[in-house]
Amino acid sequence: MILPVLLLALGDLQTVKKVDLQKYAGRWYEVARLPNKFQKDCSGNVTANYKLNADQTIEVVNRCREEGKTKPKEATGVARIAKEDNGSNSVLEVRFAPAILSFIGAVWGDYRIIALDSKYSYVMVGSNDRKYLWILSRRPTLGANTYNRLLKDAAKQGFDPGRVVRTPQTK
Repeated sequence: MILPVLLLALGDLQTVKKVDLQKYAGRWYEVARLPNKFQKDCSGNVTANYKLNADQTIEVVNRCREEGKTKPKEATGVARIAKEDNGSNSVLEVRFAPAILSFIGAVWGDYRIIALDSKYSYVMVGSNDRKYLWILSRRPTLGANTYNRLLKDAAKQGFDPGRVVRTPQTK
């Protein structure tokens, strides 16, 4: 029961003030993440492609390399601005379950943009419960200074940077 008390003490993640979804769209390379069960088979070359739809939802296509396989693993989903977002476009919900299940709240994952470069060259995304964290970049790698600063920022927000793992990106 310590975790819920700790989360109450931490409060909501501090998100960025404004996200231009058109600029946010495009390909992102995963630089690092907190380990999670739905990416357990991903051994590297993780990318996320976002495409802004006319209705302001975002098409999400995640890909990764699986050990011993030649064809990348792919998951397609949709993101939407969360009801609790304050007009910043930094609090989203993401669903990879079939659209027919979209009325079930539990199929929507928490996606909060907690750091974003002014040039949209890197981003850090987390979930309010601190179970999920991703550092993404427009390039396959991210400079050490920027990466270390993002880990420090993540720690200030209640994430354990010691659990974050780097994502191999190869050609």
